[in-house]
Amino acid sequence: MKKLYVNKEACIGCGVCVATDPEHFDFGDDGFSEVISQDNIDTENVKIAMSSCPTNAINYAEGAEDEEDACAGCDKKECCHHNEEDDLEIDSDFNPSESAA
Repeated sequence: MKKLYVNKEACIGCGVCVATDPEHFDFGDDGFSEVISQDNIDTENVKIAMSSCPTNAINYAEGAEDEEDACAGCDKKECCHHNEEDDLEIDSDFNPSESAA
């Protein structure tokens, strides 16, 4: 199952995603963006938020149970959040710039 996530290590809290798509993003208690809804994540607003993120902190992950399981965006599965028992595949071929209008 594809899930939307914000890489907390890359997010700078600029709020572009929150302003672009408040249905899916909001600020967490830490001041950084977080995903607030996994419903209907293939919308144009999600794609625009992804392509507008200055640090590319927003992505999709396959098989992620939560944001930590999304492995903080590491497509090599070597980050601090990865558990070798997890079956996780980052959608590294996705390019939000090609999808945004």
